[in-house]
Amino acid sequence: MIFFPNAKINIGLFITSRRGDGYHNLESVFHPIGLSDILEIKERTHREPFFATTGIPLDAECKENLCYKAYKLISKHYNIPPVSFHLHKIIPPGSGLGGGSSDAAFTLKALNSLFKLEGDRDELMEMAMQLGSDCPFFIENSPAYVWEKGNQMENFDPQLKGQYIAVVVPQVHISTSHAYQGITPRQRPLPLKELMQQTPFDQWAEYITNDFEAPAFKEKPQLEEIKHSLYQEGAWFASLSGSGSAVYGLFSRPSNLTDDFGHSFVWEGKL
Repeated sequence: MIFFPNAKINIGLFITSRRGDGYHNLESVFHPIGLSDILEIKERTHREPFFATTGIPLDAECKENLCYKAYKLISKHYNIPPVSFHLHKIIPPGSGLGGGSSDAAFTLKALNSLFKLEGDRDELMEMAMQLGSDCPFFIENSPAYVWEKGNQMENFDPQLKGQYIAVVVPQVHISTSHAYQGITPRQRPLPLKELMQQTPFDQWAEYITNDFEAPAFKEKPQLEEIKHSLYQEGAWFASLSGSGSAVYGLFSRPSNLTDDFGHSFVWEGKL
């Protein structure tokens, strides 16, 4: 069976407080986009699962990959045979687009379907949470308002259907831990969900922000340059996604990017 684990963008990201467990509470809106990896899973006659990757090279050993971890996790709950995985990696790792989390969640859903395990939504969500804070989002894979560590969510559609998106990912690395050091958590007068509901699209750029942008732009000025370029190309909203290196722009028409982004990864699609 072949699946297409898709990416997501963060629309707004507010860091609201530091938790006692060392993590941070946040608010964001996750929105799926069409940029996807390709994941093939087949039952295997051998004793051990087999994992292979193509596309963008991955640094981690196969047993550290979230697809493999998802297989081992679901195997604790159900008696399933070994499988072979072939992951063709297209979503840039470390970009803030949730590619690894999506791969993991889609692995859970794929195995549930392939072996007719009849795991319900809540069970899959619980297993996904054990793999990472962003993973549960990809179980339902629809726009959602998220809070706390990003693990609490509810359906929330910002009504972007029909809009166009361009994503630019330069070849730079953003240290998430370093980025958090540059942020002072603070509560906003309105929760992000209410702010988005009350703010017209043409004012999002003024009110909907990503707290990681300031430290990221200071560390990697080319990210800010990309954001400005997207606005120059006609985006009505542009932002860093998550704490990664991807910058996206939302457009009311196809973007037809003309700017030279060097060796950056560039993807364009429709929401």
